Amino acid sequence: MRAKILGAAAVGVLLLSAALAQSLPPLRGDRFKPLTAEQLTPEQRQLVENLLAGPRGGLSGPFNVLLRSPELGDRLQRVGEYVRFKSSLSPRLNEFAILITARAWSAQYEWLAHHQLAMKAGLAQSVAEDVAAGRRPAGMQPDEAAVYDFTRELMDTHQVGDAHFKAVVDAFGERGAVDLMGTIGYYHVMSILMNVDRYPLPDGEKPPLQPLN
Repeated sequence: MRAKILGAAAVGVLLLSAALAQSLPPLRGDRFKPLTAEQLTPEQRQLVENLLAGPRGGLSGPFNVLLRSPELGDRLQRVGEYVRFKSSLSPRLNEFAILITARAWSAQYEWLAHHQLAMKAGLAQSVAEDVAAGRRPAGMQPDEAAVYDFTRELMDTHQVGDAHFKAVVDAFGERGAVDLMGTIGYYHVMSILMNVDRYPLPDGEKPPLQPLN
C-alpha cells in the first residue's frame, strides 16, 4: 500500500513537471516582471512545483517576487503553509490577525484576498470594516478582542504588555501565542514583498483600503 501511495505521488510530480515544461500558471507583478516557463531555472521550477503541489494550488501574491530567490521562497512558502493551514488558531482568528497586519501595511492585495477568507471563516463584516477604517472594532467576540489587542500593541509599540500577553495565553495557550506571532510576522514579510513590488490587484478591482489620517 505504501509503495502504491509513493508511486502515485511520484507520477503526480512527473505530470506536474511535464505540465510546467509546456506552460506556467499566469504570474503578476509590477517592478518584478512576471516570469515565463522558459525563463525558470531548475531551482525556480522546483519552487513552482512545490507551490502547485501544496494546498495553495496557485502562484498569486508574492511568489513571482520570491522566484528571484527560490531557496528563500521555498523556505518561506513552507512557513506560510503552516501559518495558513496548520496553525493552532482557528481560521477565523488567523484571518483576523492577517487583516490587522494587512491594514497596518495598507497591503491592498493581502487585504482583498484575506477579507474573503475571513468572511468565509465567520468573522463579522462589521469587525472587518472597523479594522479597514482604523478603528478598534465594536462587537468583537472575546477571543477576537484578545487577538486584536495583542496584534495592535505589538505593531504599535513593538512590545506586548503583560495584560494582552496573558489574555492571549489564557485564551489559546503558549502554542497559540507563538502561532499568532508567527502569523503576524509572516504577513509582515508578505506585505513588504507585495508593497515593494506594487503588486497589481485583479483586473477590475479597486484598492479596498483607504489612507488613514
